[in-house]
Amino acid sequence: MWGQVGFFGRISNTWSLIGTSWDMVKKDKEMLVFPLISGLCLLLVLGSFGLGMLGGEGEGWRPPARDAAMAEQISYYGKMFLFYFCTYFVIMFFNTGIIACAVIRMRGSEPSLGDGFRVAFARVPLLLGWALVSATVGVILRIIENRSEKFGQIVAGLLGMAWSLTTFLALPILVVETKGPFAAIKQSTKMLRDTWGEQLIGGFSFGLLWFVCCLPGFLIFATALMLGAGHVLIWLVLLIVYMVILALVFSVLQTCFQAALYYYARQSVAPPGWDAGVLAGAVGTGPSAG
Repeated sequence: MWGQVGFFGRISNTWSLIGTSWDMVKKDKEMLVFPLISGLCLLLVLGSFGLGMLGGEGEGWRPPARDAAMAEQISYYGKMFLFYFCTYFVIMFFNTGIIACAVIRMRGSEPSLGDGFRVAFARVPLLLGWALVSATVGVILRIIENRSEKFGQIVAGLLGMAWSLTTFLALPILVVETKGPFAAIKQSTKMLRDTWGEQLIGGFSFGLLWFVCCLPGFLIFATALMLGAGHVLIWLVLLIVYMVILALVFSVLQTCFQAALYYYARQSVAPPGWDAGVLAGAVGTGPSAG
C-alpha cells in the first residue's frame, strides 16, 4: 500500500487536507481558542511539576541509576506518571472540543465554542480513563528507554510509533461514540487494519509540512543576526510569537484532519466540503481485514 501513493503524492494530498482543514477553521475560528487555552494549561502543568523536580540542578528529572533503591525508582516514575497523566488529560480535553466542533460542522450544523466545551466536560470520565492508559504506556516506554540507553531508545521509539498508530482514531471514537479507552483502541485498531500505513503517512506529512512552515521564521531570524540588525531580543520575540501561532494553527488543522479521517473511515463517505479522492489517498482504501 505504500507504493500506491508516492512521496510527492502524499505531500500534495496533505497540502489539500490542510487547505480543507483551514477552510473549516475559517468558518469556525473559535476552534483556535482550544489549543490556546491548552497551551496555557500545559505551561501551568510544566511549571507545577518543574518547580517540584528542579531541586539539585534538575536532578529530579534525571532517571534513577539502574542500581538505585526501589523507593527512589518508585518516586521518580510515580512523578513521571502524574506528569504524563496531567499532560495527556489537558491535551485530550481541549482536542475533544476541537473534534466535537469539527464533527458538528461535518454534520451540517453550526458549532459554537460552548458546544466544544460542553462535549469536552461531558467526556471527562472517559478522558480520565484515556489519560490513565496513555500515562501508563508513557511510563512503560520511559522505563524501557532508561533501562538500555541506545537500544532501549530504539525499542521505545518503535513501540511508541506502533502505539500512536493503533490509537490514531481512538479519541474521535471516544468523543463521538462515547466508548471507553479499551473499546476505542480496539475499534481504532480494526479501522487501521483496513487502511494500514496510510495513517502513518498522513501524520508524517503533517510533521514535514510543519517543519517547512517553521523554516521562514528561523531564516528571517538568522538573516537578521547575520546582517547585524539591532534589537536581537525583538527578533527573538517575533520568532517565538510566530512559532506559537504556527503551533496553534497546526494543532487545530491536524485535529480537524483526524476528525475527518475518522468520519471517512467510519462512514466510507467524505465529510461535506472534503475531497473524497484526497481522503482516499491519505487514509487508504485497501480491502477489509475482516
